[in-house]
Amino acid sequence: MNIKKFLFPWLLVCTLLALTLRLFAKPASAKTVFKSAPYDGIDDYVEQQMRRLNIPGVSLAIVEGDKIVHLRGFGQARPGGEAPSPETPFFIGSLTKSFTALAVMQLVEAGKVELDAPVQRYLPWFRVADPQASTQMTVRHLLNQTSGLPVLPGWQLLADFDNRPDVTERQSRALATLPLNRPVGAAFEYSDLNYRLLGLIVEAASGESYAAYIQNHIFGPLEMSHSHTSKAAAQQDGLAVGHQSWFDIPIAAPDLPVPIGSLPAGQLISSAEDLGRYLIAHLNEGRYGEAQILSPKGMAELHRPVVEASMEGFPGARYGMGWYIEEQGQTRIVWHSGMCPDFYGYMALLPEQRKGVVLLVNANHFTGQLTLTEVGMGVATLLAGNPPAPIQFGFIPWALRGFLVIPLLQIAGLAATLRLLHRWRQNPMSRPGRGRMWGQHILLPIVFNLIPVASALTLLGSSLRGFLLLFMPDLSCLAFISGGFALVWTFLRTGLILGALRGSSSPQPFVRRLSNKPKSAV
Repeated sequence: MNIKKFLFPWLLVCTLLALTLRLFAKPASAKTVFKSAPYDGIDDYVEQQMRRLNIPGVSLAIVEGDKIVHLRGFGQARPGGEAPSPETPFFIGSLTKSFTALAVMQLVEAGKVELDAPVQRYLPWFRVADPQASTQMTVRHLLNQTSGLPVLPGWQLLADFDNRPDVTERQSRALATLPLNRPVGAAFEYSDLNYRLLGLIVEAASGESYAAYIQNHIFGPLEMSHSHTSKAAAQQDGLAVGHQSWFDIPIAAPDLPVPIGSLPAGQLISSAEDLGRYLIAHLNEGRYGEAQILSPKGMAELHRPVVEASMEGFPGARYGMGWYIEEQGQTRIVWHSGMCPDFYGYMALLPEQRKGVVLLVNANHFTGQLTLTEVGMGVATLLAGNPPAPIQFGFIPWALRGFLVIPLLQIAGLAATLRLLHRWRQNPMSRPGRGRMWGQHILLPIVFNLIPVASALTLLGSSLRGFLLLFMPDLSCLAFISGGFALVWTFLRTGLILGALRGSSSPQPFVRRLSNKPKSAV
C-alpha cells in the first residue's frame, strides 16, 4: 500500500519543526534466550534499531534448511518484565494473509476450490456496486490483490469491533454498494477486503470456521502450540503486551479491542519459534518433519510473483499469494510485513539459500510500516550475507517528535498576544492604526488558526477517524486538541483585538497627531 503518499506531506513539514532536544528514554535492554555466534551481527543490528526507534521488545527467529538455528528475545515482553521467550505470542498483523493463502491452496489441492472460479461460486450473495465486476472477480484475483477492491474500506473495518460470530460475512455483504477503484484484474491494490473474503471462502469450502480450519490444518500439523486465533487464548499463554507509539514513545496498551471480522486478513497470533516452523515448511516444499501441509507445486504457486506491487521506499516488489517477492542483486527475498495498532511482524524467506527470518515487535505506529519494514529488510539482507541498505526513514521519529512543536507554538502565540494587549493598555499610543490592526493582528492570525481547526474537522468527519485514532493516536489526539484550542482562541483573541481596536478611536490618537504637527501650523 502507498502509505508514503498519506504520511510524507505531514512528516516532511514537521521535520523542519523537529525539537532540537531529544526526548530521553531508557534504552531497551536485551536478554539472550538462545544465541549463536554466527548471528552476532544480526543481534547487534536489531539492538541498534531498537534504541533508534524506542522499541520495547523484539523476538527473533532464524531458520536454515529444516532447522531453527537461532532464537533470541530483546527488551521486554511487558512493562517491567523479562525479554520475550521463543514461545511468547505476538499479534502478527498481515503475516496472517500468507496463512489464509495457504489454507485456500490446501483446499485447491483437495479439489474443493478452483483458483479461477468466480467468488460467487463459493459466496453466492457476494456483490459490489458494479454487477459485472461482481461476476468477474475470481479467487485468484483476491489472492493476488488484483480484484479492484480498494484499500481504505479495509482500513475502516479495523476499527469495527463488532464481535458477533458472523461479523465477517455481514461486513462483506455490506460491500454491495462499494465502487471499485479499478477494473477487476487491471492492477495491484493491497486491500484487507480481499483476504476477508478468502477467509469466508475457506469456511464455505471446508465446512469449518476459519479459526478451526487454521488450527486443524496449519497450526496443528506444524506443531505451532503457541499460536492462536483469539486474544483471550493468547493472554492465557503469555501474550506480549503491545504498545502504541505516542510521539516516538511506546505506551503500553494491553486492553485494545480486536476487530475479529479481520481475523483472516490480519489478526492471527503466533510466536517466533512457531513462525520458524512455518517458514521451514515454506522452505522445504511444504514439508515439516513428517507433515506435508502442501505440495511442492502448490507452495511454488504461493511464492510465484504475479503482479507489480512496488511500495514507496521498497521499489521493485511483486506480489504472489500472501507474499511479496523482491530481487536484491542476486538474492531473491520472499517476505511480508504486518501491523496492528500495537504490534508489528516481519518474516522473510531466502529460497536459494534455504534461510528464513522472523521478527516480532510489541509496538507500532502507522509510520511503522515504513520504519520497521526497513529494519526487517535489513535483517534479511544481513542473513543473506550482504550489508543492509542505508537507513532512508530515519527522519520519521524526529518528525513525530516535531509535531509537539504545534501546541508549544500555540501557547507561545497566546502568551505573545496577552503581552501585546498589556502593552497597549499601558501605552495606548503604541496601538497600530486601523488598517494594520485588521491585517496583521486580526485576519492573519485567523488564517493561521484555521489550519488546525480544518485539520480537526477533517479528521472528525473522516470515515477513517476510528482507524487513525488506533494507528496514530498521538497525531489524531493532537489534531483534536490543537484544533479545539485554535477554534476557541480564534474567537477569544479576535474579540480582545477588536476591543483594543475600538479603544483606538478614543481622543488619544488625535491628540498624538496634533502634537506631532509643526508649531507654525498651530
